[in-house]
Amino acid sequence: MAVLEIVKEGAPVLRKQAEPVTQVTKRIRRLVKDMLDTMYEANGVGLAAPQVGMSQRIIVVDVGEGPVVLINPEIEEAAGSEIDSEGCLSIPGRWGYVERAQEVVVTGLNDSGRSVRLRADGLFARALQHEIDHLDGVLFIDKALEIEEDEAEEEEEKEEAR
Repeated sequence: MAVLEIVKEGAPVLRKQAEPVTQVTKRIRRLVKDMLDTMYEANGVGLAAPQVGMSQRIIVVDVGEGPVVLINPEIEEAAGSEIDSEGCLSIPGRWGYVERAQEVVVTGLNDSGRSVRLRADGLFARALQHEIDHLDGVLFIDKALEIEEDEAEEEEEKEEAR
């Protein structure tokens, strides 16, 4: 497997509506594995295909209970509301407080092409919503009620740019 480059804010692919996956092929399964490797290497809890430069409706999430892969995910039901902080691997050094549904039911395909339906709450629900937003070209900063900057992260990026 491979660790892919995570594209950063400003990359056009992050603002596009991602294309549906028409067939779960060997290439799609390889992309899913590479996305999981990339997410784990970056210490993330979720990753969407546009974040690795691929305009396809694929997300991976792992909030500590094992990896979840969803292809062509859709939120079927949403209930409750809570505000909590979020960050994004494509927007390093910034955090924001975002209002999201407390519970969701999401449908899609797994990496074997089988239909799945998941009920999620808490961090799992938040991560699913965050990643599905990526598939629609929406970033957490578009929904954030307040954004904070991590000054240490900013300084590190300036050093890398030199």
